[in-house]
Amino acid sequence: MSEPIRASDTPYAIAVESGKSYFWCACGKSSSQPFCDGSHKGTDFTPVKYEATESKKAFFCGCKATKSQPMCDGSHKD
Repeated sequence: MSEPIRASDTPYAIAVESGKSYFWCACGKSSSQPFCDGSHKGTDFTPVKYEATESKKAFFCGCKATKSQPMCDGSHKD
């Protein structure tokens, strides 16, 4: 698989906690979107680590086309 599966047409709004790490699903196959559940095994994809520096609402990409992984950059609108 060289192209990720589009998991959502909109970003995932997630409340993240300062000091915690999150692993964003890059392949689109995870059943725990937007986070990795290991479904990428056997593909060319690896999860992307996001480290929260503050507690806030973060918008993780759902379409998997963002150029600023793992955050939404509006690519889902294209």
